[in-house]
Amino acid sequence: MSSRIVDTSTVGVSPASTGIVVLDGSGIGVFDVVCLADGAARPVPGTEAMKRVEESWDAARQIAATGRVYGRSTGVGANRNEDVPTEAAAGHGLRLLRSHAGAIGAELPARQVRAMLAVRANQLLAGGAGLRPTVVTALCEALENGAYPVVNEYGSVGTGDIAALSQVGLALAGEHPWRRAGASGGLGAGASGGLGATVSGWLGAGASGGQGTGVSGGLGAEASGGLGATVPGGLRAAVSGGLGAEGSGGLGAGGVRASRRGASAQEIGAPEPQPLDNNDALALISSNALTLGQSALALHELRGLIGATQVVAALSLLAVDGSHEAYAAPVHTARPHRGSAEVARIMRELIGAADRPTPPLGRIQDPYGFRCLPQIHGPAHDAADALEAVLAVEINAAAENPLISPEDMAAYHHGGFYQAQLALALDHFRLAITQVARLSTSRLSTLNEPAYTRLRPFLADHEAASSGVMILEYAAGAALGDLRAFSAPASLGHAVLSRGVEEQASFASLAARQTLRACDAYRLVVGCELVAAVRALRQRGLRPDPELPVGRALELAESVLDPEPADRPLTDDVTAAAALLDRFTEIWRGSES
Repeated sequence: MSSRIVDTSTVGVSPASTGIVVLDGSGIGVFDVVCLADGAARPVPGTEAMKRVEESWDAARQIAATGRVYGRSTGVGANRNEDVPTEAAAGHGLRLLRSHAGAIGAELPARQVRAMLAVRANQLLAGGAGLRPTVVTALCEALENGAYPVVNEYGSVGTGDIAALSQVGLALAGEHPWRRAGASGGLGAGASGGLGATVSGWLGAGASGGQGTGVSGGLGAEASGGLGATVPGGLRAAVSGGLGAEGSGGLGAGGVRASRRGASAQEIGAPEPQPLDNNDALALISSNALTLGQSALALHELRGLIGATQVVAALSLLAVDGSHEAYAAPVHTARPHRGSAEVARIMRELIGAADRPTPPLGRIQDPYGFRCLPQIHGPAHDAADALEAVLAVEINAAAENPLISPEDMAAYHHGGFYQAQLALALDHFRLAITQVARLSTSRLSTLNEPAYTRLRPFLADHEAASSGVMILEYAAGAALGDLRAFSAPASLGHAVLSRGVEEQASFASLAARQTLRACDAYRLVVGCELVAAVRALRQRGLRPDPELPVGRALELAESVLDPEPADRPLTDDVTAAAALLDRFTEIWRGSES
């Protein structure tokens, strides 16, 4: 994958980071966006890219002064034919932002909003927006300082994140509250966490958040506000606050006014207010930056989790004395799908299998959970590659409407904001990962079967009628049900808006949210399999070579998972196993290379 990150040596949410991402409007990738969202790197606008922004800004003002330009000298949507009088032009931009800053629902976590800021800053540096250059430096300043505007969840149908970006615009203008990363709530918010956190924590991870966790909040969190919070502000309040947001304040309660703790805009790290006018407003909000940022976060986490799942599958394969034949090189040379062949190669690396393994003794072939793993994991990796290719274009695209072309001194009106490619790629990816998770539940069932493990049913202890890990099949099935629901194609949606002028919608925004929400359910499914696989290996006394990747994985799992085989609640075991998957991703990446 392409990346413009330089000298990144730490990963975590801290504005004082050591890495640098050069934003040039042409070459940053998914990993760069994740690092900026998590505070693991600071953004630096490229010199040539800033020159493009300045040229575009100068050209846009000249074009708007001499002709009709959508959103600058006219209204927007069905109001596109209404001219803005010259004497009203200066206030038109702020009116547009105020009217469109109507996103609703829960506050988004810091890392999702920061991912949006990173994407939007880079897109602006592509030079097609015609926006004042100081907006780019303000966005970069906010990212470096850990500040982010309050942004709510719903407001886009996949034809531009105009509601969310209008909230950003009002924050830049000094009319909407800012927060500081790690200091407030929202849906799964936290230092780096929430739905889809990948770098500094996940479920039950305290400060870095997750769904309903710890101090930094999430659904039902008491301290930082989340949905159903007990503090007076309900859905919108945050005890640790932002500007004007503390206690009973909520969204928009104080603009850039200090919170009750006395935090000023400067203390929070918010940039100086920007003088946005009719030449800036639409130019800022004509983007799908939130959807793209969320997609980047989800892809980064889920791609790693697919790899971690293969490490878990390798442990399960050892636990049932599975055959290596399904991963033999000749099998995949004869049917040369790139993803499947690579998955088979990595499995051979994980377990130390030969390219041409000898047939096993005993059963002829294994259940599909083992035998079809390359054919199911491979397409998921292929889908991830396809999604990343779309994101690589969009994150670096000048897709604003109208597109300002200084070379032609023209403003081109178009539909480049429509996210059909992204919506379809996200839908494809979710369907692919759901099959991978479903295969994990198949292996879990095999681990519970004495015919394959030569152990007691459900890996139970020796007490009469013990249930062992029986409940994990039910729990994994329930989580898989959510994952299956999240995999419903969002691109099937349809909307006719703005008096019929905008009569299509891609719903890429919904696809991105669904993909982020799939992360938690996916982790839990595979966490259930890992608990069972480690128990089976312990009961059988099997110890793979510690020099092999699968041997290192078992050592790591045994250091975390409770060895007690007696019937007991397994909630904590699965939570720990789900959190451990990020370490398994590292093992998989070692075999991938």
